[in-house]
Amino acid sequence: MRVPAFFIASLSFLGPMAVTSHAMAKDTIVHVAIYKGPAACEDCSDVVRRAIEKLGPKYKVDFVGAREDIDITDESLANYDIYVQPGGGQDIPKALRDIGNARVKAIRNFVHGGGHYLGLCMGAYLADAGNMQLVDQDLDGEIRRPGFPVRTSEDTAVTVQWNGREESIFFQDGPYMHPAPGDRKFHAIATYENGDIAAARYAYGSGLVVLVGPHPEADASWFDDANIPRDRMPEGNLVKDLLREFEPSTNVARTRQK
Repeated sequence: MRVPAFFIASLSFLGPMAVTSHAMAKDTIVHVAIYKGPAACEDCSDVVRRAIEKLGPKYKVDFVGAREDIDITDESLANYDIYVQPGGGQDIPKALRDIGNARVKAIRNFVHGGGHYLGLCMGAYLADAGNMQLVDQDLDGEIRRPGFPVRTSEDTAVTVQWNGREESIFFQDGPYMHPAPGDRKFHAIATYENGDIAAARYAYGSGLVVLVGPHPEADASWFDDANIPRDRMPEGNLVKDLLREFEPSTNVARTRQK
């Protein structure tokens, strides 16, 4: 799941671009851009949007992409606090090509300048060192890892430790994350049963990157379609937890705990 060398080499020429501040106060409107297009699965973007909009009027959500009214550019992303890259298929290099070099550059500039990136499953893979380069490590799949109970790529639900509590969550061949020594913003949000990191927060430039291997946004229809009992759905609001990782008070609290 690596991109061609010429694409990676081209990213080395991308420079950070100053954008407006994206500091998120608890009571202010939070503007969220969700990618929609061929790099995401058919309903992944819509499911994420519904999950975020259910949190209340604080969150104003738009779809962005080449086929949407709002494209992904330095200028358009300057209007948002959070960019979301949802789940997709299995072909990571194709997904990166579908997004396009210019849009990848705009996403990197956005985060480096203080914006926030939320990557879900494929969105996490796309953020790694061999793709968008928002984190320093390459990401690999959790399936068949020592101590992990899932041995196939079939849709299932897995148990995780999520901010100190046990949760069940939809899983679809997602990655595991790595620690980031020296990153004062790093926070392991969730771990799989074997202790591998299932979700984590990182710093990139002046911004933050939150990557999640499973699908906290999955609604009842995903569980029904995969014949997974609905009692395996999360008890807590995991999407709300993830968005709180971008709030300044949460950032400070996590940093002080380290």
